[in-house]
Amino acid sequence: MNKLSVPVSGYQQANVVILPNHLAKDFEEFCRRNPAPLPLLYHSRSGETSCTPLARNPPSSSFHSAPGTAPHGPWSDMVCFYLGCTGVPVRNVEQGTYVSMYRTAVLCVPASVFPCTPRGLMRPRSTHLKPLCHGAPVHIGDQALLGIHDLSTPDYGEPVQLLPGDVPVFWACGVTAIEAILCKPHLAFSHSPGCMFLTDIPDSPPSPPHQPSESSVDGEPSTNPNAELFPCCFQISHNPLLFSLASQRAVAKIRQLETIIGEDPGQRGIRALFVQDELLRSCLALSHSNSVAITTGFPTHHMQSPPDETDGPPGAIAMATMLLSLGKQVTMVTDRRALEMNRAIVDEAVRTGVLKTAIPIVTFEESGPDSALHFLCHHGDPNKPRYDHLVAIERTGRAKDGNYYNMRGVNIKHLVDPIDNLFIAAKDIAGIITTGIGDGGNELGMGGLRDKVRTMMPNGGLIACDVPADYAVTAGVSNWGGYAVACGLYLLQTCPSHQRYRLRGLGVEHATPQEQLQDWTANLPSVDKEESILSTLVRFGIRSGKTGHLAMEVDGLSFHPTHSDIITRLLEVTLGCTTPNP
Repeated sequence: MNKLSVPVSGYQQANVVILPNHLAKDFEEFCRRNPAPLPLLYHSRSGETSCTPLARNPPSSSFHSAPGTAPHGPWSDMVCFYLGCTGVPVRNVEQGTYVSMYRTAVLCVPASVFPCTPRGLMRPRSTHLKPLCHGAPVHIGDQALLGIHDLSTPDYGEPVQLLPGDVPVFWACGVTAIEAILCKPHLAFSHSPGCMFLTDIPDSPPSPPHQPSESSVDGEPSTNPNAELFPCCFQISHNPLLFSLASQRAVAKIRQLETIIGEDPGQRGIRALFVQDELLRSCLALSHSNSVAITTGFPTHHMQSPPDETDGPPGAIAMATMLLSLGKQVTMVTDRRALEMNRAIVDEAVRTGVLKTAIPIVTFEESGPDSALHFLCHHGDPNKPRYDHLVAIERTGRAKDGNYYNMRGVNIKHLVDPIDNLFIAAKDIAGIITTGIGDGGNELGMGGLRDKVRTMMPNGGLIACDVPADYAVTAGVSNWGGYAVACGLYLLQTCPSHQRYRLRGLGVEHATPQEQLQDWTANLPSVDKEESILSTLVRFGIRSGKTGHLAMEVDGLSFHPTHSDIITRLLEVTLGCTTPNP
């Protein structure tokens, strides 16, 4: 076979694995289940030495260089697998080295006798989808998230020198096949890492005019009219460094959601606080999460019992039920004074079908300087976070003077537990991302917008929250932000580009089971469910935030038609153009 240490421009390259016939079906299934590291171009019949679908005139010595491989010997029982390999110019080519390949801690989807871990192919550059040559990257950012400890010591190939501004980008790698067969058959052959079989197949079909050759970064629109499925790349975490991908179609839909929730029928001036793509980045980060803690509760009616308002809990429950549907662990964090009330609300939400299943509700008590660390991490070990995402929705936030204020400037600190300290502590714990959802600037997580709040919102100089979150999602009503997060998660779950990236390119070749898609759809917010939970809150004596009315309204806006209309429009965007996983 052709020995190639650098990509050959214009033609598809292939890794080669040769196995005994009795293992062929199992290995083919292994490839089907792990299409990113093992994109199967072709497999031969037993004893076949040519591969005319890929190369009409392959080198005559392709498969006769090893002893015992004559057509009338063991070769007659062997099957050749040709696995697509990328040909994108990268740093190793510029530096004249073999490409770096690493053993990762990410498990392939097993198939019969072929369970194993894949290899990561590290290249500090990104590319668009090429499904026959490993496709888009499977990881962008900190290599430790793949279980790779040191980029300077690859398992195969040679290290490359990262230049200033480079970000490590990892593709799945065909060396996975070598690992899979190491201890299985008594006789097998493969290519040497970096030495590929050169086919006659063009590397990619001719591009339409202006088609981009790389992933769109930070959602810059493509000039290609058929590029809705091209992935866009967004940074979602600094510590550890992590990027994520989503198709232009999904990105556009989530931006539509963001526009809808940014409407301000209550004329509160919330548009002044808007920052584009905070909703998108928060949803991307939540999609990668495993364990999420949600907090809500704004005791604005300090003279009433209970003092809480109807904004916040419905949005929190909407997010929780979608996260549960996606297999995430969810915990609710609340004030001690509201613990029993919130447990009763959650039980009622489960009974009426608003919430998928019961979730634990906990309180946070400040008992020492390390209280927040011990709450967030197992045994207080910052390397073992208990949660990887904290979300605050319409949760009263600490102002610069240490007090907590409602929009009228009344200090309600005596009704509030110091849950803000969890968000402050999370800043120094690698792997915990935070989101704040608010509609006035005095909510937990809005600290990053405090300068705008102080200058543009009523009483802003006094009430502005001083505690930031990584992402601050602003909405005309905070509940709407919770609904939009649930819808955004659904759009990402049904986005092939995002799911392929989230799953590291493993086990993504099968269509989403219809019952799974139906479950996600059933756990979206709906007019009926949100009307039901609001009715429950009213029965518990919880009042509208702006008016104090014990009625079917939130922030002085009646559920029909204002809130019901927003929910309907969010669902129209979400369900109107859903692309289930292929």
